Amino acid sequence: MIIVNLDVMMAKRKISSGELAKRIEITPANLSILKTGKAKAIRFSTLEKLCEVLDCQPADILEYRKEDTNGQ
Repeated sequence: MIIVNLDVMMAKRKISSGELAKRIEITPANLSILKTGKAKAIRFSTLEKLCEVLDCQPADILEYRKEDTNGQ
């Protein structure tokens, strides 16, 4: 599964959701969907803007975790 650590990076960079949405040119609602991990996909252009504004790498925002096959 993919874990979205966008809120962690935003806290490290001390940027609000409203300011980030404005700077990467997406709606606050769409940013919220990304932050909560409910997005089914992300455009590379959006990911690029996130990395540019937050001065980070994609791996700082997105993390892969192997799903537990034991149902735990």
